[in-house]
This record gives sequence, C-alpha cells and structure tokens, in this order.
Amino acid sequence: MTSVVQEQDTIVALATAIGRGAIALVRLSGPEAFAIARKHVQSWPTEPRIAHLSEVSSGADKLDEALVTFFPAPNSFTGEDTVEFSVHGGYVVPASIVAALTSSGARQAAPGEFTRRAVLNGKLDIIQAEAIGDLIDATSLVMQRTSLSQLDGGLSRRLMDLRNDLLDLEALIAYDVDFPEEDDGPIPRARIEKATASIGKAIQDLIATAPAGELIREGATVVIAGPPNAGKSSLFNAILGRSRAIVTEIPGTTRDALEAVIDNGKWPLRLVDTAGLRDTTDRIERLGIEVSERYLAAAQVVLACGDDRQSLDYTRSAVVRHTTAPVINVRTKADLVSNGEQSSGREDIVWVSAIDGTGLQGLLAAVNECIDERYGAILPEVPVLTRARHRAALETALSEIEQFGDAWSGRKLPVTVAAVHLRTAVHALEELIGAVDIEDVLDRVFSSFCVGK
Repeated sequence: MTSVVQEQDTIVALATAIGRGAIALVRLSGPEAFAIARKHVQSWPTEPRIAHLSEVSSGADKLDEALVTFFPAPNSFTGEDTVEFSVHGGYVVPASIVAALTSSGARQAAPGEFTRRAVLNGKLDIIQAEAIGDLIDATSLVMQRTSLSQLDGGLSRRLMDLRNDLLDLEALIAYDVDFPEEDDGPIPRARIEKATASIGKAIQDLIATAPAGELIREGATVVIAGPPNAGKSSLFNAILGRSRAIVTEIPGTTRDALEAVIDNGKWPLRLVDTAGLRDTTDRIERLGIEVSERYLAAAQVVLACGDDRQSLDYTRSAVVRHTTAPVINVRTKADLVSNGEQSSGREDIVWVSAIDGTGLQGLLAAVNECIDERYGAILPEVPVLTRARHRAALETALSEIEQFGDAWSGRKLPVTVAAVHLRTAVHALEELIGAVDIEDVLDRVFSSFCVGK
C-alpha cells in the first residue's frame, strides 16, 4: 500500500454494500481510469460530472445498462481521474463489471484506499478521512452530526489554529534570541508565559471532550439491574419499542446479558439487561450474577429496579457496592400501583410501566441528565475528540508545552534548548492532522475502512 508503484495503480471496487438492491456503485480511480473505462463503455459521456446512460460490456458480452460519470483530476474525491458506474444491484452485475475493469488493467482496491488517496492528494486531511469512517459507522444522530462537523473541518481548523499559535510562539522566541536589542528590547518574559498558558489551556479544553467523544462513538453503558422478576427485561423491551429511536441489536456474548444500542435524540445509549441480583449458591446462576457485576463496574448510568419498596432498597444497596456511576431508582410495574401511592412516595424514584409506557420518556430524560452532569452537554459548535489517536497526540503536545513553560519560567534550560519542546508539540499536532509524511499513521487509520471507500 505504501510503494510508489501501488499509489500509481488504477484501482477499482464496489462502493456500495454487496447484495440485493436497486443500485450499486462501482468506482474506478487512477491514472489509467479513463482509458480502462473506455474499453467497456459503448457511449462515452460528453461532459464531466454529468451522468450518461451507456451500455457497459466486456468484449461482445453486454454486462448492463449503466449511468456512467467521469471526474477529471484534480476535481474528484480522490484527486485522480475517476469513473463511477451506477449499475443495477445484486451480486452478479456489479461483480461482472469489476471483473471486466480488472481484466483491463485495474486492480482491486484495498480497504480505505480511495480515501487514502484523497488524503495523499490533499483533498482531505487525516481527521476528515477518519470522519468519513465514523459517518459510515454512525449508529446515532449525534455521531452523525459530530462526524459531519469533523468532515467539514471543524476539528481540523481548531488544531491548525493551535499549531499556528505554537509557530507564532516559536517565532517570537527565535526573534528574541536572534535580535535581543531590536525595537523595544528583549520580549517580556510574561508575554511568553501568557501565550504558553493560553495554548496549554486550549489543548486541555480539547482533551476534556475525549470522554464525551468516546460515549458518542460507543454509546453510554446504561445497566438495568435488579432482583429476578423485578421487571428488568420488560423495561428493556419497552424502552427499545417506545423510544422512537434508531435501534441496533447487539447479540450478547456473555451469559444472561443482552445489549442493544438506542438513539433517543441526544446521547446514544447502550442498554444492558442483566441477570437478577440475589444471594445464591447455585453455581450457574452465580456466573450470570458475576457478569452483571462486571457490567455494573463499567456502567455510565445504572437503573436500579424494583417492583416494590423492599426490592428497590435491596437493589440499590447491592448496586452501589459494584459501581461509582450515578444510580437512578426505578419503580417498575407502575400500572399496578395507584396514583395516590405514587405521589406520596419518595421524590428520588422514577415510576415506570412497561405495559402502558408510563414514565419511559421521563426515565430517558433522567439518564441524559446524569450523563450531561458527568460528561458535559454536547455543544454543536465545540469540536470533540472521538478517537484515542486524537487524545494521545494532544496529550503529547500538552506535556511538551508544560515542560517548555516549566523550563522557561524557572530558567532551567537555555532558551534554544527549551524551545525544542515547542517544536515537538508542533510535530504532534502536524502528525495528528496529517501535515507530515506518516505512512504508519495512514496504515492504522485506513485499516478499518470498508473496501470502496
């Protein structure tokens, strides 16, 4: 993937999902894209970027009637000559067209290779490329919005601003070293300290968004806990069915735990229905309870369920031994309790019914409030770190800036030596954005992409 020969190859792939469907898109990109496509397109389009209906064939065999569009370099997604074939879906037609183009000199694209070429040709930076992968994988509206913001360059611009601030600081120090007596004399040390602190604070603010970014990508783990027959599974199913959400089923991989991701419009929630909590000597049941306890330890929010006061108190006392997450007290089976009894009960209890839907939206609102309090509300105008790579690079930059600030304020090192920390911080930001040649970073980023993107 990294050799010049491979980067100059013409590549082809199916850019839509394999299987039965109305339309499939075959993408061809590279220096020989037009020449290869012309061998199979009977009527070549007269204008770029305008779809043209044409027969696509392989020798004497007609393969399909397709809409063919060509994009001359550099005005294409990859920055190379590109041809897209909108063909009939299914298994045979797209595969036969890919095979024909391959036989004429193209090679099968590797995962993420089209987007990789867009990065190498300056059409995207690495963060924007990652945003494409996140957008494809998005299972919630907030992940969709966050990915689109990053694709639009929101995070990239913020990082470039920080990089430019660091370069300005470097230039200021270099000027002071080279021309200490020019103009008004040496630059005041307080000015350097103020600029250093300001940059460090800005990076800290970005790093602080990382926990929220992780929840946006993975979903906040919300564990439904309680004794057997407390209505946990009924509540789990009712939330899935009544939340007006995009629902993604995730098969449970451990005994007596079922997961599902829902999007209720704010945070994606990873609901976990766990085994009933109780004291038991049964070995098999104990294994299921241990699974529940592990989920509790990893939870962002816990719903402590009980169908009466005694079972609710028992659940809460059992739960708090295994988690530091906020615990919401949930009285299930509210349809069996009179309104008078509910209104005279404790104010810290959310009453719900899986039968008639009572309290479900209020429960989800309470969950969102707990997450907001712990991780901060999502603000559309604020860039969010969504990957471990982002956080690691910024933590490196922050560490270098802090070391520079310590050396500068304490006069512990010669200025020219202390400034090396600033240069390392700049490099960390450039590597994050992709402003330097870093093949290993590209390999890591695009290894998880789908073929055709």
